[in-house]
Amino acid sequence: MKIDITNLTIKKAHESLKKGDFTAVELTRSYLNEIATKNKDVHAYLEVFDDALEAAKKADEIIADFNKKIGSADSEKDFPMLCGIPFAIKDNILIKGKTASSASKILEHYKATYYATAALRLAKEGAIFLGRTNMDEFAMGGSTENSAYGPTKNPHDLSRVPGGTSGGSAAAVASNMALVALGSDTGGSIRQPSSFCGVVGLKPTYGAVSRYGLMAAVSSFDQIGPIANTVEDAEIVFNVIYGKDAKDGTTIIEGVSPTYPLKRIGKKKPVIGIPRAFMSLGGIDPAVKSEFEAAEKKFKDMGYEIKDIELPANKYALSVYYILNFAEVSSNMARYDGVKYGLHVDGKDGIDDYFKTRRAGLGREVIRRILLGTYVLSSGYYDAYYNRANAVRRMITDDFKKAFEGVDIIATPTTPGPAFKIGEKSNDPMAMYLEDIFTVTANLTGLPAMSIPMQISKEAKKEKATQLPLGLQLTARHGDERTLFETGKDFLGELE
Repeated sequence: MKIDITNLTIKKAHESLKKGDFTAVELTRSYLNEIATKNKDVHAYLEVFDDALEAAKKADEIIADFNKKIGSADSEKDFPMLCGIPFAIKDNILIKGKTASSASKILEHYKATYYATAALRLAKEGAIFLGRTNMDEFAMGGSTENSAYGPTKNPHDLSRVPGGTSGGSAAAVASNMALVALGSDTGGSIRQPSSFCGVVGLKPTYGAVSRYGLMAAVSSFDQIGPIANTVEDAEIVFNVIYGKDAKDGTTIIEGVSPTYPLKRIGKKKPVIGIPRAFMSLGGIDPAVKSEFEAAEKKFKDMGYEIKDIELPANKYALSVYYILNFAEVSSNMARYDGVKYGLHVDGKDGIDDYFKTRRAGLGREVIRRILLGTYVLSSGYYDAYYNRANAVRRMITDDFKKAFEGVDIIATPTTPGPAFKIGEKSNDPMAMYLEDIFTVTANLTGLPAMSIPMQISKEAKKEKATQLPLGLQLTARHGDERTLFETGKDFLGELE
């Protein structure tokens, strides 16, 4: 049967599955048909799983069993909300038995031997994994152009990037090739592509979601999170994947539950803070400024109190972020040596094997970051760069703590401009890194942040008939995803 998936949400799909309007197999087939039609142009998926329909059949059995038990003494309240829901999964999140390449040649034939905790929690709910999505190699980049398997394209304009590094996941959701997706966020890798593709992306509090089974890029920054069409869908997925995990010692439990009581400044609605000085640093597209001002006015008209705040150390955030990023990357990438797993290229001896394997298996951006990271960690430069960056990171964190004494949410644009052309910044690493100016602070501080769609860029409308989305970034206190969801749903009209 033909299912209209254009405005489908998790709750709508759940209710339809419950009532028998369609089956999980029919729903999954609808998304697989969209993939068959669109993926050759968008290239969101690196692989579509051939057992997706089998998983959907099992979901239908769970639903049928639930329907049989309705009214009986052993009837459960409901079957899991995510049972039968089709997901796209980023290629650096392990699914047992499936290839997980992190979009790199060095792991082209690597098959996961275990589940990432986040993926396992979805699987236990009965979620359907449609396939693995394209990304920047080892989550290093901001455009999904650094994939060893070719770039993903923005569904709104195929000449433009979808953002990165979770560009495949965002493009899959934006083009109706998945109802929802998982991505990972190291410095904006969920939020920036969500902004460019016009969808919702959540970077949870650091430690809210287990990193077990996520291929490490920068261990002190990385977080798995949802990409969805609505804030409510992102919230539903977060409520399933968050929580303590014995396999990840950095996970926390207190303060990340959406029911955890956190003291709020605003009595009726959250108080929103805007860092004006940071917003005036330059390099921001006039259309972004204009639309952010429109979003601010909308909040005021909705009864929100707006306060100007100071984040004095924020001007150093990008420099600090990349020093720490490069340092941790150089350490984490040492495991890809051609010995334990992945690609192996024979040389004349062990050292030659190592160099030839990494030269053949790793892309230009990954090599650049390994070299720069090795440099900042080297003798004589460790204190000058790495230790100093960590000290400034603490200053930035302290600035945010102080700001949150007077506000509940900090609002900025997600990106300084709309999606740029494919190839436009490929040979200019600094221009690419500047795309992260608004997003890296949430990773430096561990705070939860979410990108939601704003208006369509007026600049883009003049340039071309294709409309390009822009995102509004909302940041909250540690563990206060609840306020993010509440504010985001209110702004987008999901509470009506």
